[in-house]
Amino acid sequence: MVGLGALGSAAAWQLASRGHSVVGLEQFELGHARGASHDTSRILRHSYHTPAYVRLTQEAYDDWARLESESAESLVTVVGGLDLFPPDCAISPVDYVGSLREVGIAFEELDTDEIRRRWPAFDPPAGTLGLYQERGAIVPAARGTAAMQRLAIGAGATLLGSTPVTRVIDHGSHVVVEAGSTSYTCLGVVVAADAWTNRVLAGLGVEIPLSVTLEQPTYFAPPDAAAFTDIPLWIWMDEPSYYGFPCYGEPTVKAAQDCGGPVVDPDDRTSEPDQEMLDRLANFMGSLLPGTGPVVRSLRCQYTLTPDRDFVLAPVPGHPAVVVGLGSAHGFKFAPTFGRVLTDLVTTGETSSDVSAFGFDRPGLTDPAFEANWMV
Repeated sequence: MVGLGALGSAAAWQLASRGHSVVGLEQFELGHARGASHDTSRILRHSYHTPAYVRLTQEAYDDWARLESESAESLVTVVGGLDLFPPDCAISPVDYVGSLREVGIAFEELDTDEIRRRWPAFDPPAGTLGLYQERGAIVPAARGTAAMQRLAIGAGATLLGSTPVTRVIDHGSHVVVEAGSTSYTCLGVVVAADAWTNRVLAGLGVEIPLSVTLEQPTYFAPPDAAAFTDIPLWIWMDEPSYYGFPCYGEPTVKAAQDCGGPVVDPDDRTSEPDQEMLDRLANFMGSLLPGTGPVVRSLRCQYTLTPDRDFVLAPVPGHPAVVVGLGSAHGFKFAPTFGRVLTDLVTTGETSSDVSAFGFDRPGLTDPAFEANWMV
């Protein structure tokens, strides 16, 4: 394993639980905050723009339930999910409605008055359509990743932090992973290195077109905290896009702009909050959720994005023993599922999950003229 964020930790757990000898290598300390698997919570939802994605979310709910069972931890908190489509929005609700209906996921279509009636904290503009899914949930980021690491170690995996990988060499019959002066020989390797994926793959003659942006989740403290205790997770389906949800263990609301941060070098980026981004978010929150209140804290979180914002879950072309897992900044909800899929692919070359859209041979990764679209 190269990379021990959520995806890498999930794969380490799955590989070890199936009896494989596993060594996981992470360039930073385990549980670090330089990637995208730290902080409190992430969204788990059924609503997506294609039936294939919606079906994959069904597997995600099942795999999170398995993780809860095996870790003996409560990890999924159902709060309901609300997608908000304002008039003339950049993201059409048509694909979402059609995909949910095709797969048979129950949902409700709510007008502006009904949204305000159910959740008085919201004040969406007239003509806003709400798609509500009762099973919308939040799952813990740092705690969920740590749970998968504990299960991996308990099943016999060795997980090493502060161990950067310098090269992966495919010899055909075996793979050598070099980490400084130490080399590891294995039958296969899963690369889940997120923003550093291309560095790890450099010796294999492949480069994925990736953009790394620095985002800024922010926590607000509503003066009337009781008015926000029952709000669902929500996503503003327009450009710019925003999202938010209630928090664990404190009377706050978490929110952020999606894909709103600057493109950065992951090795040379700040951890300090950006005031302009904070002002933009606070202004939006004051409009949609006017009782949100003052800012408690902001932190930085990296997005690693493919041009089409689809995942990468596939072996490297010409190197079937090297399998890549990349979540494209909406993969945490699928982390336990991706661990299972990546384990399938690196051990047998096939999986029962439909990940056919997430290979290396699609236009979003192969066509230099492909126009990036991160609005999903």
